[in-house]
Amino acid sequence: MHAVDAVTRGRESYARRAWRDAYEALSAAEGHTPLEAVDLERLGTAAYLIGRDEAAVTTLERAHHMFLGQDEVGPAVRSAFWVGLFRILRGRHAEGGGWLGRAERLLTEHGLDTVERGYLLIPVALHALGSGDPGRAHELVGEAARIADRFGDPDLVALSRLGRGQALVAMGEVRSGVAMLDEAMVAVTTGDVSPVVVGIVYCALIITCRDVFDWARAEEWTVVLSRWCADQQDLKPYRGQCLVHRSELMQLRGEWADALAEVRQGCGHLAEPPGDPVLGMAHYQLGELLRLRGEFSRAEQAYRTAGESGHSVQPGLALLRLAQGRLQDADAAIRRVVTETEGDRAKRSRVLAAFVEIVLAGGDTASARPAIEELDDLGNDLDAPYLRALAASARGAALLADGDAHAACAVLRRAWTTWQALGAPYEAARVRLLMAQACTELADHDTATMELDAARRVFEQLGAAPALGRVAELSGVTTRPVPGGLTPREVEVLRLVATGATNREIADRLIISEKTVARHVSNIFTRLGVASRAAATAYAFRHELV
Repeated sequence: MHAVDAVTRGRESYARRAWRDAYEALSAAEGHTPLEAVDLERLGTAAYLIGRDEAAVTTLERAHHMFLGQDEVGPAVRSAFWVGLFRILRGRHAEGGGWLGRAERLLTEHGLDTVERGYLLIPVALHALGSGDPGRAHELVGEAARIADRFGDPDLVALSRLGRGQALVAMGEVRSGVAMLDEAMVAVTTGDVSPVVVGIVYCALIITCRDVFDWARAEEWTVVLSRWCADQQDLKPYRGQCLVHRSELMQLRGEWADALAEVRQGCGHLAEPPGDPVLGMAHYQLGELLRLRGEFSRAEQAYRTAGESGHSVQPGLALLRLAQGRLQDADAAIRRVVTETEGDRAKRSRVLAAFVEIVLAGGDTASARPAIEELDDLGNDLDAPYLRALAASARGAALLADGDAHAACAVLRRAWTTWQALGAPYEAARVRLLMAQACTELADHDTATMELDAARRVFEQLGAAPALGRVAELSGVTTRPVPGGLTPREVEVLRLVATGATNREIADRLIISEKTVARHVSNIFTRLGVASRAAATAYAFRHELV
């Protein structure tokens, strides 16, 4: 009776999506009596959803063999499909491919016309999509959709619609593709789709929205994903990726402190069990935030961890090298990446703006111009205001570098308006720096001062230390007498102290040793008559040094 009660509790917990309770009850039951194949499926799925990946796979393998022993080939193939997919998602492609091949062989040997044939088309379509053949992928998921409709299978309906949307986007039919993705989301909200498929669809849809820079739709579905994750007991997969997406959106909205907290939580969540490929995405996002705040050593470590996890470290690392004054390293890296991303629209969109910024820093306006045109074309093709704003910002910077301040002002004003409409304060403030520079060249000093002051307020709120340093350069703060008799270098150090930067981070920013920074900080304390970094920060703001 004890085992029967445990099985009943496990099934009930599974039905109400209490995954930890389901796993523990079914595991306890199995300690007394063998579980049925369908209960092994439940146990394996619950194990996967609470992050016990190995237990999930081995349990589903047992379910597969039990189904085969009962001559239930269709369910056996379904179990093999999930074993293969879970292996592939963890980067174990050979093992995963072997299980998928086993499933295909079973269907062929038994000559079965079952819904599982549609499931096995999904990984083949994903491989075609990843290999740069979206047309073939669209054909395959179209066939899977027809099978799903014929058998009335909600999971396959959702997966096939997701695949069709992704393929259409990759084929350049963005509007149709996004509409199909929305259909996939409608399918999963009916409540008939299994939790594993729901999580896959949510995360894949948000990633695709990011790839086409549809931030509004990405934000909308991230909110839905967050709510869904919160309703699942002890959910392990999907939650970490949700935290990363939330951090990206918070960064765009200028909520950097919250974005940092969110992505750090995501990094911790994704670290166990090891091997989650989303961990690289999380550390890259952490590196981006740390770079923008001027915490260069920590940013570099985050990028390195991202790279070790299989995630690209560009263009973030190249922009870090630029901020560190290592222009030659930045230039070499970004030119290589731009060459390697030819034909990959999503990746290329993310590196072109960085390419323009870096080559303009080196005075190469000739290389910048075609990249700006390409970025603008991509923005129009994808109907992405974000990309168009990037292109306009880059075009304004290039015009300024060419000495055409009048034309630069007009273009930059349009860019600023778009960034404001997108609710992106950091990007808008960076444009204001360029407008201040253009106005200065046109001898419109009042407007230049107002633009600088507006940008400074945003950067101070965000804690964007490198950008504040650029404001100081353009405003010429260090050329006027400084209260306390500080040297220009001590003023630089004090400004960074006021942003909350550590001695190590200041050393990275100014490209000096940490010991030299410590000496400067000690001298600042002595000159100002203060005893703490907080007091020095207050002094800096009181005397308008920051």
